[in-house]
Amino acid sequence: MNAAALVAAALGRLLPGPLPFRLKTWDGSATGPEGAPVVVLRRPRAVRRLLWQPGELGLAEAYILDELDIEGDLASGLSQVRRTLAGRRPTLPAPRAWPALLATAARLGALGAPPARPRGRAAVGGAPHSRARDRAVISHHYDLSNDFYALLLGPAMAYSCAYYGRDDQGLQAAQEAKFDLVCRKLALEPGSRLLDVGCGWGALARHAARRFGARVTAVTLSERQHRWATDSMAAAGVADLVDVQLRDYRDIEPAAYDAISCIEMGEHVGEDRYPAFAARLNGLLRPGGRLLVQQMSRGATAPGGGAFIETYIAPDMHMRPVGRTVDLLESAGLEVVHTEAMREHYARTIDAWHDTLRERRAEFTALVGRPTVRLWELYLAGSSLAFAEGRMGVDQVLARRPGGPPSTVRPAHWYGTQP
Repeated sequence: MNAAALVAAALGRLLPGPLPFRLKTWDGSATGPEGAPVVVLRRPRAVRRLLWQPGELGLAEAYILDELDIEGDLASGLSQVRRTLAGRRPTLPAPRAWPALLATAARLGALGAPPARPRGRAAVGGAPHSRARDRAVISHHYDLSNDFYALLLGPAMAYSCAYYGRDDQGLQAAQEAKFDLVCRKLALEPGSRLLDVGCGWGALARHAARRFGARVTAVTLSERQHRWATDSMAAAGVADLVDVQLRDYRDIEPAAYDAISCIEMGEHVGEDRYPAFAARLNGLLRPGGRLLVQQMSRGATAPGGGAFIETYIAPDMHMRPVGRTVDLLESAGLEVVHTEAMREHYARTIDAWHDTLRERRAEFTALVGRPTVRLWELYLAGSSLAFAEGRMGVDQVLARRPGGPPSTVRPAHWYGTQP
C-alpha cells in the first residue's frame, strides 16, 4: 500500500466519513476526491509531528517547516477544508485501535522522537497581564523587525484595520481614511490634547498632529516602535506636537485629555483587567472628552485566537462580543454615543498585506527567513478568513466622559472630505 493510502486509512480512524481533501504524499502517491483542496505531506516527519501534537498547532508547525503544504491559494484551500469539515469532529480511537495505528506509522517511517519545533514560539512567563509579561508579549510580536513591518504595511505603517470608502481604494488611501475618521469622531482641532494608547509606529499620532494640529501624547510598550515613531515625527516636522513615550498604559501620567484613541490595543489588556483599563481611560479624559476604541470582537465561546495565534503571534489576547465591550465602557462611567462595525474592511486590509507578502516574498525571506514568511502566510490567510466568514469582527466604539460643555455627534461630518 502506498503512503497516501496508508495515511488516508489512519485518518479514517480519527475522522469518520470521506476524506475532506485530496492527499498527496512524499512518495508521489495520491488519494481522495478530485476537485477538492490538495493537501501535500512532503515528508514522513509531518505524520510524526501530528502523532506527537495532533490538532491545530501540529498542523501549523508542519506548514511553517515545509513538511505540509496546500496547493493553490492558501486561504481558499483552508476555507474549503473548513466548510467540508463543518459538523465533523475527530474521534479519539479506542485503545484497541492504537496498535494498528502505530503499525501504520512504522510503515510510513513516522515513528521516533518529537520533531524539532519552529523558532518563533513566544517565550513568556509570569502572571498574565503583569507589566513584565505584557512587555514580553508585545516585544515578541511587534519587535520582530521594523523593516519587515515597513515592507508589509507600506507607507502608512499602520497595523490595524483600514477604512475602505470606495471599491477602487488602495491600502494607503484606506489607512489615511481611517485616520481621518478617527480624528473626526474625536472632534480634533488645532490645540486638542490627544492621548494615543498603543500608538504602534505612530501613524495615527503623526496624522492627527500634521492634518488636525492636535498635540499628541503617544504611548507604546515596544522599544522598536518607540524608536521608529520618534524618528518619524522628526522627519514629518511634527516633533514639537507629538511626545512618543515608552511606557505601560498603567503608568500614563494623570492629565485631562480632550480625546483618547485606542486602536486595537484593548485586545491585549485581558478580560479581568479591562474594567480597570476602561476606568483608567475615563479618568484621563476631561469632562466631555471623547474616547475612540477600535477593537476586534469575537463570540463569547471563542475569546482567544486559538492555539496557533496564542503560541506564535499574540499570547494572552482576549476578545469579546462588541456589546460586552460597550457594557464595560459604560460600567466605567463613560457614555457610549456611537458604534460602527468594520468587519469587511478588515478582511480587505489583511488581503492587501497578504498580497504584498506574496508579491515580495524574496525580500521578506531575506529579512526574516523562510519559516517566518510561511508563519505569516498562514496567519494572514487564516485571519482574513475569520473576518470574511464572520467568525471575528472589528468595531469602532465612540464614548465620552459625562459633563463639560454640550457636545453634538454629527456622523455626516465624519465621512466628508474636509476636517
